[in-house]
Amino acid sequence: MKEAMEDHAHALKRISVLKEAYGNEVLLVDENGAEQPFALKAEFSLGSRCYAALQSPSMRKEDEVEMFLIVMGADGTPQLETIEGDEEWEAASEAYDELLFAENV
Repeated sequence: MKEAMEDHAHALKRISVLKEAYGNEVLLVDENGAEQPFALKAEFSLGSRCYAALQSPSMRKEDEVEMFLIVMGADGTPQLETIEGDEEWEAASEAYDELLFAENV
C-alpha cells in the first residue's frame, strides 16, 4: 500500500470542490451537536482520492490542521469523512506539506 501511495504523489494537484460549494469556511458539528467553524486551508487530489485540510480557531494557535477525505454525496454535494487508515492519513498529510512547500518556494 505504501508504494501505491508514493506512486500517487506524482498525481498531486489542487482542487476547489469544497471552496466552490461552501466558501473559505466549513461548519462541522462536534460531539455535542454544536457547529464549529473550520477554515479551509487546502484541498487536493492525490491519485483517485480527494482530501481537505481544515483548521479550527484553536488549531490555528498551534498551526495544526485536520485532514479529511472528500466524497461526493448522493445528491452531488461534497461531504467530508474521517480518514480511517494511518497510512492514508500520513500520505494526505505529506501531500499537504508538499503543497505548502511548493507555495513557499
